[in-house]
Amino acid sequence: MTIDPVKLDKLAQVAIKVGLQLAEGQDLVITAPMTAAPLVRRITEHAYKAGAGLVTTLYSDEESTLARYKYANDASFDRAAGWLHSGVAEAFKNNAARLAISGDNPMMLAGQDPEKVTRAMRANSAAYKPALQLITGFDINWNIVSYPTTAWAKLVFPNDSEEEAVTKLADAIFKASRVDQEDPIAAWKEHNANLKKRWTWLNGKAFASLKYTGPGTDLTVGLADGHRWKGGASEAKNGITCNPNIPTEEVFTTPHKLRVDGYVAGTKPLSHNGALIEDMQARFEGGRLVEFKASKNQDLFNKVLDTDEGGRHLGEVALVPHSSPISASGILFFNTLYDENASCHIAQGQCYSDCFVGGKDLTQEQISAQGGNTSNIHIDWMIGSDKIDIDGVHADGSSEPVMRGGEWAN
Repeated sequence: MTIDPVKLDKLAQVAIKVGLQLAEGQDLVITAPMTAAPLVRRITEHAYKAGAGLVTTLYSDEESTLARYKYANDASFDRAAGWLHSGVAEAFKNNAARLAISGDNPMMLAGQDPEKVTRAMRANSAAYKPALQLITGFDINWNIVSYPTTAWAKLVFPNDSEEEAVTKLADAIFKASRVDQEDPIAAWKEHNANLKKRWTWLNGKAFASLKYTGPGTDLTVGLADGHRWKGGASEAKNGITCNPNIPTEEVFTTPHKLRVDGYVAGTKPLSHNGALIEDMQARFEGGRLVEFKASKNQDLFNKVLDTDEGGRHLGEVALVPHSSPISASGILFFNTLYDENASCHIAQGQCYSDCFVGGKDLTQEQISAQGGNTSNIHIDWMIGSDKIDIDGVHADGSSEPVMRGGEWAN
């Protein structure tokens, strides 16, 4: 396999210096597939060089995960390692930073019983919620980066040899993460400044809702009371400015959970828990997704939506130009971190409390009263293309263009 060691090292540096901006003495919790160990080791090295307190890595293993589905008793699928998630939440309460390395085979669970997959996911989501709330609430600095594992690479490039597929996926990750450039940290500074211009403009407009029109789409997304747009670098409650997603091309905010109406068509397949959901169509009434259809795995996704009451309401709305580098690559990554940055998208489930004016000081009750959604899930799906127009609608009903043909209108 050919993974450029210089660029891999740059990615590790970007994860620590841009993604996390790890503070002197701060602990770090990493999660990663075992196959991503080469990146974990480089990140760990750069973390300690940056003054990290203690770096702890929790590894996952595909074969061990599949062994559960093959041999575990049925009751196992309604359980999760709550003690582990409680410990992770405790680490975050003590200001540990969070770094996730994605790279698992997106189709790992494709051949497993979907009922068991759904039950296991539901149990895990419930157990992980205390830790997830500290992440979505931006209590701490956190970041996600990716590593080109063989299984993932072969899914993205099925007609290439393993070595060629890994090389291609590595190059795509490096380009999207801006580590193919001479000075990636400077490149991220410029990119963050450009994203800031976008969300500053949107915050100045204070639209009441967004109106989407295009093939199969006529959707109004009301925005939460006191919402604010964000994108790129974000300051966490602990005072550290981090870039949660590397790569990122989006600006995003919180929709009002009760003010989404109309219908919308998905524009890219969604890879979720080993299943590919294709040709998605949804209809919303009063904020709730009341009808969901798909040409593939429709029933499975409906079960996911019914994880809890908040699963059928929106927690995020994000704007991404169709000409984004990830979209321009023409690659379907089967990985939401990448695919969501190729297209405007919405997310079912949990909202980001930091997408409110003064969000750092709001209680969960206040966030809910302003329209913020609560759920054990947060699943992004893509609704943008070069055929979608978006208008910003003011409280008085007047509107103005935000996007035309998938590109910024100004």
